[in-house]
This record gives sequence, structure tokens and C-alpha cells, in this order.
Amino acid sequence: MAREIVLDTETTGLDPRGGHRLIEIACIELDDLIPTGRSFHRYVHPERDIDVDAERVHGISLKFLADKPRFDDIDVVDAFLEFIGEATLVAHNAAFDRDFINAELERLGRARLPERRWVDTLGLAQKRYPGMYNSLDALCKRFKISLAEREKHGALVDTKLLANVYLELQGGRERGFDLSIGGARAPGQSDVVVVRNYGPRPRPLAPRLTEVEHALHIAFIREALKEVAVWLQFDELDLAQA
Repeated sequence: MAREIVLDTETTGLDPRGGHRLIEIACIELDDLIPTGRSFHRYVHPERDIDVDAERVHGISLKFLADKPRFDDIDVVDAFLEFIGEATLVAHNAAFDRDFINAELERLGRARLPERRWVDTLGLAQKRYPGMYNSLDALCKRFKISLAEREKHGALVDTKLLANVYLELQGGRERGFDLSIGGARAPGQSDVVVVRNYGPRPRPLAPRLTEVEHALHIAFIREALKEVAVWLQFDELDLAQA
């Protein structure tokens, strides 16, 4: 899997074509669908009022944003573009976030983020659960993802939730085994289960076994299992010469 960025925004209203602006943007970096720990988060002064209905949803007031940078600040627009790089962008109802971000970029004479770069988790959910309610809240409940942190809509909290939802929509924590019915079959032939292996992690996890634990394990294998140990076939444990 390539590097991906899960993204969410909060705004002054619903339509950038009516002059509404970004007031919060948050991103989380994924590698092989797993958060790397790297994130980007900024509040942005919109240079305009915030609609009452919008503020009721996200709880962000113009007073709170009074000392926040504008989108054209180098610490916002340049830092944001540097963080996302060329990665795929993942958002829920992606057209909303894309339109607002592109409106801000166009206002500064910057290049738009093309639609081909975006993955819409709402569209993924609608294909998987047609006819069902597929809001972020509904998907979190369906996948048993805790909403304890979400008192109001906020870009940073919603991005964390969406990263978990996206993982589930891509096959969940057991995605290494893609169990599907493969190919055409003759009448009476049973379904064939195809197991697809996604390959090694692009960044292998660091070993958690200490040298002492490793030595104790080798001693146990030598003493308890001797020649019947399957590990004798591998060089990793240096047991071939046991």
C-alpha cells in the first residue's frame, strides 16, 4: 500500500462558492493503512463570520480563532502542502473537503488538488452498505469504534475516527486474508476460497524480543523439543547446529 493521508476540515458554512472558508484542517499519515504517528493540524482565521448553524455543529467560534493564522500563512498552506506531498487523500464525503481546500488554494493562485488523488470513504461505505445510513457516526457504531472523544464535530477527532473506519472499509484488521469466491465454477462445484497475501510491511516492525528472552527461548527449544522442533529448519534461531 502507498502512503495515504486521512483528512478532515471544519468550515464557516456549507458552500465555498458562497464565500465560506476553512477554519480547521487536520491530517493523519497512514502507511499500509496503519497510522505512522505523523499528523498535521491547524486552526485558521476565516476573515469572515461563522454561520450559527455551522458553529453549533463544530463549536468553533470567531473569538477562538481571533489569534489564529490565515490560510495564506506559510505555517498553514505551505506546511499543509508539504505534509501531504503526493499522497492519496482520504476523506468522508470527499467532495466537500476537496471543494473547500481547492477554493482556498485558488484564492492564493495555487494549483488545485485533482479529484483523482482523493478516496471518498462515503462512496466506499455506500457500495458496501447500500441503502444504509453511512455517516461517520453510523460507521463508527457499525464497526464498534468508540465515539467517547466526540462531543462535537472537530477535524482532528474526526480524522482519527475516519482512519479507523477506513481500515475497516478496506477489510479491517484481518485484511491480510482476503477471503473471496474466485473464478467461474462448474455446476455442483463448491466455492473456491482465494487467500490473497498483501506481502510484507513496507516498514517492518521493530523486534520486541530482548536478547535475554531470545536466549531463553533457544534454551527451551533445545531442551524440550530437541529434534522435533520445526524451528530447527530455520537459521534465524541458530538451531540448525543445536
